[in-house]
Amino acid sequence: MSRLTITAVRLTPILVSDPPLLNTQGVHQPYTPRLVVEVETADGVTGLGETYGDTTYLRLARPLADALPGHRVSDLNALFALAERVCGDAPPATGAATLDVGGQRGVLTADKLRLSVVSAFEVACLDALGRTLGLPVHALLGGKVRDSVDYSAYLFHRWARHPDGVPCEPDDWGAALDPAGIVTQARRFAREHGFTSFKLKGGVFEPDREIAAVLALAEAFPGMPLRLDPNGAWSVETSLYVAGRLRGVLQYLEDPATGTDAMARVSAGTDVPLATNMCVTTVPEIRDAFTRDAVQIVLSDHHYWGGLHRTRELAAVCRAFGVGLSMHSNTHLGISLAAMTQVAATVPHLDYACDSHYPWQREDVITTRTRFRDGRVTVSDTPGLGVELDHERLAVLHGRWLDESTYGHYRDRDDAAAMRAADPGWQAPSVPRW
Repeated sequence: MSRLTITAVRLTPILVSDPPLLNTQGVHQPYTPRLVVEVETADGVTGLGETYGDTTYLRLARPLADALPGHRVSDLNALFALAERVCGDAPPATGAATLDVGGQRGVLTADKLRLSVVSAFEVACLDALGRTLGLPVHALLGGKVRDSVDYSAYLFHRWARHPDGVPCEPDDWGAALDPAGIVTQARRFAREHGFTSFKLKGGVFEPDREIAAVLALAEAFPGMPLRLDPNGAWSVETSLYVAGRLRGVLQYLEDPATGTDAMARVSAGTDVPLATNMCVTTVPEIRDAFTRDAVQIVLSDHHYWGGLHRTRELAAVCRAFGVGLSMHSNTHLGISLAAMTQVAATVPHLDYACDSHYPWQREDVITTRTRFRDGRVTVSDTPGLGVELDHERLAVLHGRWLDESTYGHYRDRDDAAAMRAADPGWQAPSVPRW
């Protein structure tokens, strides 16, 4: 048996505390599900991966985990065909799980689900392969072109705490519900992590209120890049209004309207660059968006695209079309941040600082939390991803997931349901919202 042969795969679903961050769909739940994948080889080497942990993803991950022993960690191209064969077209769960996490990527298809599941297995195999060969993952992807990766502060309108009566882990950030609160939040990010660019999650309040927040940031941080992302909450007309008010202020406007057609109409009416992680999330969506100049920047996400190799393929396509590149983030832990950093280090034309929710996460499953210095993460040259699993902490977070009576309703992320804990009549708004 080759030392690269997979002998065991372990799946550990967990629930990780999450602060009350607001978006157009509602608010983050007090706990968000993640899935940790461990791939063990005949040599006793274990590689790590991480992805969404909602029950829909788990139902696909389990048959893939069962089918992997006997395969080699180097046979990465075979992962996709294997997943298609053994996972099939498992239907999404009912309710919020029929939408992507947070409702921000449209209706889930079987292909989208499989790619998000395969991404964790591909990363785990690369981690195991790198550990076995004594090489960092970036070397397996062709080698790094930078020694550190630039990240942007991710700002949110937020409550001070989750509603009373909801089990949660408190934090000390306080509320941010107006421009002054957003600026205070940004100052703390800059002070603690050295961030020099800022992205605000919009689509929460009426556009003029969010315009005011961006202008307040521009006054507080003159010359620093600013971004605004309302998650497709606006009409074409509202998008053009906001773009006009913030012309010369925004580095880019991300997904102001929903869908390629609406984005193309916005793009035709403004010279503010438009970015997306919503209308370009699969290969078939690329042609229409790029040929119609609907977007000028794509926020890649290795969870969406199926792993690190396919992220590099996307980067090459963007380069061919002259489309800029950055990286999208959803609530993630240190394994995913390490994977993002490793692949980002290998992309020559990573034009913009990457997103990361990581500073918001107070819990992790790695032994040493990753640090941002001057808003950047140093690219690890340690074999594999460069992170180690904290087994004790993993067990605690898995224990929370197992406690169905207390936490069972958090196993599927549903921002609208979380909002109803504070506002029983809340329904996720249809778009355009304004």
